[in-house]
Amino acid sequence: VQLQASGGGLVQAGGSLRLSCALSGRTFNFYPMNWFRQTPEKDREFVAGISRLGNTAYADSVKGRFTISRDNAKNTVSLQMNSLKLEDTAVYYCATSSTGSWNKAPPDAMDYWGKGTQVTVSS
Repeated sequence: VQLQASGGGLVQAGGSLRLSCALSGRTFNFYPMNWFRQTPEKDREFVAGISRLGNTAYADSVKGRFTISRDNAKNTVSLQMNSLKLEDTAVYYCATSSTGSWNKAPPDAMDYWGKGTQVTVSS
């Protein structure tokens, strides 16, 4: 499984960004998909997850502002991030689990990771 994330960048507080992650090497709709983020000060943390059937879960810190979605025809998962805050600044990673973890799963439940994409929110 290979995961390729894209879409990071610099945005002002209150703005929006959309991250995407493409999965290759396996059948996409067999896998749940997750987004994590990490800063130098904090451990990698769960942001959002989506099951094979489209059920979603969010960290409390992003609930109501971020939306995860998947397009099985395009083998991609997206994270729409609205009303961005300074504290959303981090490197964002997409990840998947061969055991089906998606609902606020810890990082060590993931088997495959994409390279991170930097999101920087400025004041």
